[in-house]
Amino acid sequence: MELANRIKKMQGSQTSAAAAKARALKEQGVDVISLAVGEPDFNTPNYILNQVKEDMFAGRGHHYTAASGLNALKQAIIDYHAEYDNIQYTLDQVFIADGAKMILYYTFLSLLNEGDEVLIPAPYWVSYVDQVKMADGVPVIFETSPSDNFSITPELLDQHVTDKTKLLVLNTPSNPSGAILSDEDLLAVAEYCLAHNILIVADEIYYRLVYNGHNAHSIAALSPEIKKNAIIINGFSKAYAMTGWRLGYALADHKYIESFSKLASQINSNPTGISQYAALAALTDPREEAVEAMRKQFEKRLNAAYQELLTVPGFKLDHKPQGAFYLFPDASETAKLCGYDSVTELANAFIEEAYVVGVPGVAFGKENHIRFSYATNEESFAEAMKRIREFVESKIAR
Repeated sequence: MELANRIKKMQGSQTSAAAAKARALKEQGVDVISLAVGEPDFNTPNYILNQVKEDMFAGRGHHYTAASGLNALKQAIIDYHAEYDNIQYTLDQVFIADGAKMILYYTFLSLLNEGDEVLIPAPYWVSYVDQVKMADGVPVIFETSPSDNFSITPELLDQHVTDKTKLLVLNTPSNPSGAILSDEDLLAVAEYCLAHNILIVADEIYYRLVYNGHNAHSIAALSPEIKKNAIIINGFSKAYAMTGWRLGYALADHKYIESFSKLASQINSNPTGISQYAALAALTDPREEAVEAMRKQFEKRLNAAYQELLTVPGFKLDHKPQGAFYLFPDASETAKLCGYDSVTELANAFIEEAYVVGVPGVAFGKENHIRFSYATNEESFAEAMKRIREFVESKIAR
């Protein structure tokens, strides 16, 4: 029996593949350092765990919920964004699912017909392109430049918009670059999309993880009109160290929320019950203290990791990342210095000979780059860069 065409045309996640390589090496007893996965190395904060324990033994989270999630959690999300972003949503404008990735897929399934085009700036998170293809859409990838911090402008969009353009995917702060779209550019892009009837899919999963005096704002806060023209996707994985709980949410016009709920009712019934109570606990009073403590640690790690990375011959970073927890250097010169034809070959050599795992930039639409996560302790990152530096220097010396 032949596999379906949708499976044949999609790629597996290269970040997951890189992480799998790291696990395999560790199982063989190799002292490998993985900088592949975008996952905080912190445990979920104790105030969340303590509340969840109480919820579990009180019988909460043991049964089905509504397909779109618990109203109590929806209200907590509404209250949070009213406080943090000064924007107002209602219960019928909130949808909860098993991870932000699931909501992105629901978004594309709900909105795309065959041939509809989706604008995706490169570099992009690995799943956008394949999820659009799975929904029979056409990803229209356009290049941004590291020299201007991967900025997006109306002029750039105008080169790629057609009468088939339906969506623009925005991810700021960015995975993989850590770049934040400036307030001016964000407003200009949002107004361009309004004028051209392009719906914005705003992946804001990292918007609490910003550093060194930079800020990131929800695009929905710019104006009521822009808010109505945007689907905001966020979640608990990154800022609250809750990747394993698998919970994300969307904020959008109720017609989009209704479509997501219809899909969920046939696909996974409802988001995991106990995870919803964990998310509800996350949004209680100790929230800011816990988020800020982790943010400060990531900021410290960024500042140290950035300096370490620049010691590797050939690595080039035009701008220091402003958010998320990744470094995304251009490594094309390093590949040449080491005698490799591509950065992908270089990244594989780092794994096989230096025992350091990063993700080749081709996975993010930038083949000359490589992504390293600094969501690990400073000592491990420094050791990883030492191994890479010594590997590169040994190749140059030959």
